[in-house]
Amino acid sequence: MYHRSILFMVTAMSHLASIAQETPLWMRQPAISPDGSTIVFCYKGDLWRVPSAGGEAVLLTSHDAYDSSPVWSRDGTSIAFASDRAGNNDVYVMPSAGGQAVRLTYHSAGDIPSDFTPDNSAVIFSSSRIDASSNQQFPSGGLSELYQVPVTGGKAIRLLTTPALNAHFDASGNLLVFHDWKGYEDDLRKHHRSSVTRDIWAYDIKSGLYSQLTSYDGEDREPLVSPDGRTLYYLSEHGAGAVEGTNGFNVHKMAISGGPASQVSFMKHHPVRHLSISKAGVLCFSHHGELYTMIDGADPQKVKVRIAIDARDLPERTVSVNGKVSEFEVSPNGKEVVFVHRGEVFVASVKEGTTKRITNTPEQERNASFSPDGRSILYATERNGSWDLYTTAIVRKEEPYFFTATVLKEEPLLSTPAEEFQPAYSPDGKAVAFLEERTTVRVLDLASKQVRTVLPGDRNYSYSDGDQYYQWSPDSKWLLTNFLQPDQWIGQAGLVNASGEQEVIDLSRSGYGHWGPTWVMDGKAMITYSSRDGMKNHASWGGQMDVYCTYFTQDAFDRSKLSKEEFELVKEAEEKKKESTGDDDKKEEKKSKEKEEKDKVVLPLKFELDGIEDRRVRLTIHSSDLSGAVLSKDGEKLYYLASFEKGYDLWMTELRTKETKVAAKLGAEWAGGLVMDKDGKNLFFTKDGDISRFDLEKNETTGVGISGEMTLNETAERTYLFEHVWRQVRKKFYDPTLHGVDWDFYKQEYLRALPSISNNDDMSELLSELLGELNASHTGAGYRRSLPNGDATASLGVFFANDAVPGLTIQEVLKKGPCVKEGTRIKPGVVIERIDGVDLTTSGDPYKLLNRKADKPVLLSLHDPRTKQRWEETVKPITRGEENQLLYERWVDRCAHLVDSLSGGKLGYVHVRGMDDHSYRTVYEDALGKHHNKQGLVVDTRFNGGGWLHDDLATFLNGKTYMRMEPRGQKLGTEPQFKWQRKSVVVMSESNYSDAHLFPVTYRALGIGKLVGMPVPGTGTAVWWEGLQNDMWFGIPQVGMIDNAGNYMENTQCEPDVKVANEPGSVSKGRDQQLEAAVKVLMQP
Repeated sequence: MYHRSILFMVTAMSHLASIAQETPLWMRQPAISPDGSTIVFCYKGDLWRVPSAGGEAVLLTSHDAYDSSPVWSRDGTSIAFASDRAGNNDVYVMPSAGGQAVRLTYHSAGDIPSDFTPDNSAVIFSSSRIDASSNQQFPSGGLSELYQVPVTGGKAIRLLTTPALNAHFDASGNLLVFHDWKGYEDDLRKHHRSSVTRDIWAYDIKSGLYSQLTSYDGEDREPLVSPDGRTLYYLSEHGAGAVEGTNGFNVHKMAISGGPASQVSFMKHHPVRHLSISKAGVLCFSHHGELYTMIDGADPQKVKVRIAIDARDLPERTVSVNGKVSEFEVSPNGKEVVFVHRGEVFVASVKEGTTKRITNTPEQERNASFSPDGRSILYATERNGSWDLYTTAIVRKEEPYFFTATVLKEEPLLSTPAEEFQPAYSPDGKAVAFLEERTTVRVLDLASKQVRTVLPGDRNYSYSDGDQYYQWSPDSKWLLTNFLQPDQWIGQAGLVNASGEQEVIDLSRSGYGHWGPTWVMDGKAMITYSSRDGMKNHASWGGQMDVYCTYFTQDAFDRSKLSKEEFELVKEAEEKKKESTGDDDKKEEKKSKEKEEKDKVVLPLKFELDGIEDRRVRLTIHSSDLSGAVLSKDGEKLYYLASFEKGYDLWMTELRTKETKVAAKLGAEWAGGLVMDKDGKNLFFTKDGDISRFDLEKNETTGVGISGEMTLNETAERTYLFEHVWRQVRKKFYDPTLHGVDWDFYKQEYLRALPSISNNDDMSELLSELLGELNASHTGAGYRRSLPNGDATASLGVFFANDAVPGLTIQEVLKKGPCVKEGTRIKPGVVIERIDGVDLTTSGDPYKLLNRKADKPVLLSLHDPRTKQRWEETVKPITRGEENQLLYERWVDRCAHLVDSLSGGKLGYVHVRGMDDHSYRTVYEDALGKHHNKQGLVVDTRFNGGGWLHDDLATFLNGKTYMRMEPRGQKLGTEPQFKWQRKSVVVMSESNYSDAHLFPVTYRALGIGKLVGMPVPGTGTAVWWEGLQNDMWFGIPQVGMIDNAGNYMENTQCEPDVKVANEPGSVSKGRDQQLEAAVKVLMQP
């Protein structure tokens, strides 16, 4: 099945690959040597060395891990770099001429080096570890600290508590320059003008003072001090567009003491990245994947690099296929399943697990299903720049099953310029329904090839591919579908005629919505999912669901209401009636049934729509997190997948008695796709990526033992994924003009670099650069390599002194941490001398001894210098995630204490951690609980990454007293008693993101109170993060939010009423100037 798209792709890639051997692209992170003679750079995940004048590159590192961020020592003899060889980035050092790399750090936070100390004795690096106990900064992984570690290894010492990225010393070692990090945004977003963009800072080591050197509202990054110490070079988007084509980052300079800046380079169309400088002042950087050197005042010179090496990445490799199933369907005979794995269609036998690959393309296939006779497989595939419908059929009549078939034939079923996917055969096999352009339900007549519209596209909205739903009726004349009413985003269950000649009929008409309408009982009823009776989230979206059954006829409804005893009497009477039928009549009836089965005659369905809302019944007895449900053929039992406490299990309810029990204990993190085979004897579902079968007679669960393999061409796959991402943006970006970006131009510009991409790290960076051209929030791509048994640093739940003396001196013990227990003598001032018997004076990095020790007994040898006593205690360290939670709770307590002390106990404090139900409940509990008698409330929204809560939170804070409750003179409160009725103030900053941008906008629009802090970037847009088949992901902002003035919230910054910045020098000493200002505002009469 060698498709023409494969031929084109392979031919193109072969041609480009031959060019790449002479002119490699996507060379990143160049660092020029101190003497200016050599450049080290990152290419295909390894470090290379090339003369600055150009020439043959020499490989320095060769490892399956990703090596990056090279930094030269000041004497040019060593190179420090980051590598994820242990599962996360650690700092390594190696001889600059090549040789063995030595690991320096052992913390799983992720360490990125940026410079050597001037005396070459240590490497400085950024890492997000437990901060200084005095620091008032929010404990976020993005807010890293700056450390230094000896080049010989050992304990790392903290240099700065505040984020100091790309930090570099001047020649004297008395000054550090760096760019800051204020909040959430993709690092490779371009053309951005807002409060969250980076600025350049300097830190005087002797005085301990910080100085902000740039204040441009766009990006300023990667500062370097000139060799003479007088000039600061850095990258900036300031002045972009002043010269035609210079619309991105370029090199700028200014006096080290501050003042006006001037532009040094004028590179066009793409950003200058990764700036470095030699002792002679030669600048080096990358531009669009190529290397350049430059002398201030002269033109940049391209470094012509040749790489002549046989890449270790095979063009094709064979990989196992035994899990990670994204979707599946059971064949009509129940003996095989079709499924999709990594974008390819496979079939496996249910009994033995014998697996056969059906499609073999670099592009993605999905929505695979069997034809009614089981001899064809129907699916959608994204080839030739569009989603189309294809079939693959068994050719030889002698072969009944796909998993053993020898000859298969693939054919396009429907291929048009429009996007077509999610196809499904009608039960009679005469038509195929599908989605056109994601929301229009259409039907293809297989005989005439005519296509008709059944449900117009404006009756639905597709947020993510695959979120639409429809299902054929048993008689092939109707479809159940979800749809939207005009100007409302609540999914309803609808009935549409397959002829396309009738409007959709609303079968649910519910403000709670009904989803996934499914035919049951041979078309006499449907089941749906709804949160109508479930526990709704206190705020935001979401809630528990139930399964409902809507009966299409009164007769079916009446039978469902019969008790078990009554129903047995009815069945007994019906059996007796059959038995009383004469022999001739019985023979005639038997012949009629045999003929009906042979001809597959299905009686037309009957719908009694008047009063249908009265024939809707809740089937589940307990609301839950549902992921699938099926009704038995006779309508007597409901099987469903639900999660309560410990994962998803398979449940069963006897509908007449309401007896409910766990049919199969699964304990799955995720289970779904629940279906019943045609005979009603087995249930099939996915469990954590595997297909499972539940035998209804034996009540046994067994796995469908998939056992296959596939030939994987990752180069061709990446080419397809690039096209897919580019097309998805064009189809789904919230602004159809794409912010005026020439999307076709940038496609070609970045496509040229693909031959130089051999791993997902570089691929995600390439896509982030492409998506960054949109100048939009919620963009960028990502990938995190999963390494089995990778490093996982455990935490003791304590703050350590920042010193180089032997051992670890405890400064503070975290509340609720592992060192808080009955009888412990661990307290501030105590020194940990050994961990599990290993002396910390000789062990190098002490975190090495805590690797993978979470929840395991660890022996601490302790010493109290004050009492001269030594002893041992056993503790169980916690994970870094658990440590982060304790640090967050500590930060909230400190903020609350600050507000309480500054206001004299008159004001309360709450932090809104996320725009979600959990955070709302915390606000609700504290505001109406511990703060019920406060005069006002400080609502802190800083470092809130978003969700969907703006309206609920603003409404809660906007309570207006309209009535009192006084039984016999006792004052019981006022209405609305479940809202905050006193004054409040909102604290916000550059770190508010997404819906945390919409909330202060809403708060101001409703006139509730004042906004204090720093401007919030315009990021109020709803995003879809799409996962790709190679474990990458990328984001598209899809739903634009528009205020009453007609302004999109995207890129519309929210300005505070009182503008106050938290200065790093003050925050590091425990002050919070924004909280101080908020208290002052709220205490005003």
